[in-house]
Amino acid sequence: MADVFRSPDQIRSAFSAAMSDMYRTEVPAYGTLMELVSTVNEETLAANPALHERLDATDSLSRITEERHGAIRLGLPRELAMMRRVFAVMGMFPVGYYDLSTAGVPVHSTAFRPVGDESLKRNPFRVFTSLLRLDLIADAGLREEARAVLEAREIFTPGAVALVEKAERDGGLKADDADRFVTEVLETFRWHDQAIVSADMYKRLHAAHRLVADVVSFKGPHINHLTPRTLDIDLVQARMPAYGIAPKAIVEGPPTRQCPILLRQTSFKALEEAVSFKAEDGSWQEGSHTARFGEIEQRGIALTPKGRALYDRLLDQTRARIVPAADGSNASAYEAALAEVFAAFPDGWNEIRKAGLGYFSYSLTGKKGRATDIETAIAEGLVQFDPLVYEDFLPVSAAGIFQSNLGDDATQEFTASPNQVMFERDLGASVLDEFAHYAGIEKASIDDCLMALGRLAAAE
Repeated sequence: MADVFRSPDQIRSAFSAAMSDMYRTEVPAYGTLMELVSTVNEETLAANPALHERLDATDSLSRITEERHGAIRLGLPRELAMMRRVFAVMGMFPVGYYDLSTAGVPVHSTAFRPVGDESLKRNPFRVFTSLLRLDLIADAGLREEARAVLEAREIFTPGAVALVEKAERDGGLKADDADRFVTEVLETFRWHDQAIVSADMYKRLHAAHRLVADVVSFKGPHINHLTPRTLDIDLVQARMPAYGIAPKAIVEGPPTRQCPILLRQTSFKALEEAVSFKAEDGSWQEGSHTARFGEIEQRGIALTPKGRALYDRLLDQTRARIVPAADGSNASAYEAALAEVFAAFPDGWNEIRKAGLGYFSYSLTGKKGRATDIETAIAEGLVQFDPLVYEDFLPVSAAGIFQSNLGDDATQEFTASPNQVMFERDLGASVLDEFAHYAGIEKASIDDCLMALGRLAAAE
């Protein structure tokens, strides 16, 4: 009977496409951005046949064009717990814990995404999902007002809830129900231009932190950005002005490299959108809200704990020298310092691999021979390796994107206060450890290669 169900991969692909269509309508600049990214990717592949060959060989080529990540901000633990159940229907699971209070943003987060290799190749849609830390709002009165507003709203339609329950009960959704599920869940992410708070309360929330106002003031957690993947973020950054898009001053993350590591991100300024606030007499007052923006990313190799420690140390050293200004006034100096400091990070795939800094996937070359260990197999040309794509996020980069789009006005400062135990309690599940996950994928590929070589040797 299971064969009549739509697979989670199919449902996720349909939802990702529907989300992209909706966001293109709501934020026209997103469509322009997609055109730019598509052009840059085509040019990059044409100019780099070796990259094209390896992406094709690892079945990664087809996923690039469709790849997206979105981001939402939730207000209550029950919203987070239900969102986990919604994403599970699409084959998306919580990976990693991120404490953004370290960078002055009062949320902690996880990324819902597919985790299996085949699912990632089918559609690697991710949603960076943040939960507001009401406990970090200093004003106790405002904190309780915000909680009351959030408790009174329901961000999921009754139809969405019913279909999640049906999927959990039956083990999946058939075609008609899967289509309705996509339609119903999309409503949670839709933009609403009528606030659910007064203009006065909005101003007080905004004074505490712009992100607090964004989370609390509306009917639901509108998608605040949808991010395509590019193969050359520097070229996208350089061309954005010609497309009528003003990029942020710097690209977040590591510097330009021959061998990309982790994640690099840039964005265009958040939209100032017209919204209405309800007055005491029941009329609507005109106002505006700034939250939603465009973002682009370039993904590199997933780093091991050793590699990540080196990355974090080099980033800290760079920022000890110079902190990028929000207005971009020292962008060139920051980028120069970043490149100079990161010269300490090896920039060759085999150097990264031998130093134990990154994760790789190993495969047979097709050449005949014998080897009982992976290094011998590589040296004799029996086995090749490709970098494992980093599928996750960087807290400092995410906060940098947030801050550049929300503004650098003076607001409450938040003390770093990671609390993964509280987050997982609110989530209703543990988050997957991304390092263990990447290590497992790498080990499985090595084991597969050695077993295959062993079988070939035995057959001779």
